[in-house]
Amino acid sequence: MSKPISVKQPVKDGAAAGQDHEDAPGSVGGSRALALLLVITGAAGLLASWVITLDKFELLKDPNFQPGCSINPVVACGSIMKSDQAEAFGFPNPMLGLAAYAVVIGVGMSLLGRARFPRWYWLTFNAGTLFGVGFCTWLQFQSLYRINALCLWCCLAWVATILMFWYVTAFNVRKGFLPAPGWLKTFFEDFAWALPVVHIGIIAMLILTRWGSDLWI
Repeated sequence: MSKPISVKQPVKDGAAAGQDHEDAPGSVGGSRALALLLVITGAAGLLASWVITLDKFELLKDPNFQPGCSINPVVACGSIMKSDQAEAFGFPNPMLGLAAYAVVIGVGMSLLGRARFPRWYWLTFNAGTLFGVGFCTWLQFQSLYRINALCLWCCLAWVATILMFWYVTAFNVRKGFLPAPGWLKTFFEDFAWALPVVHIGIIAMLILTRWGSDLWI
């Protein structure tokens, strides 16, 4: 009896390409949730940078100009804008935010389009968010203990930067792009929200401790 001849089914080019794309080593796409978070936080930071930039231009034209977010002696965006710290790199800080947050939005939109990036890309992006959160931390210290004033639009940019930093870091740890012990990977799998909440909570407590009821006067 002759053996039946098995006929190998042809594989569609699209399916083969999709499989190769899925298995490409080191090339990883983010979840829809991460993509949306990057778009939203990037948009929030971009909005804050845009408003502060416009107010800075008005202040340059008229030294007596009072930004709309200058509510009282503590919540006083004008005091922040007039400080030396507001031009840490020789130009207004929000101009740096206009470029940086636009990049974040671009990455988020790419992930929504199912783009996949190699390890070096994710680590570079993570390094950028690390610089951002480090710069924000320096600005927070300057605002609370040197300038003695608070800018609400700056606070929005701080929160946006903290969120994107911790969630991108959690992503890189879970994917193995950043070396970490197993318990830390498990922690970021289940409680990725915990560290940004604690981080923002600490800043809120520092603000309340520094000014307390003066924030509302």
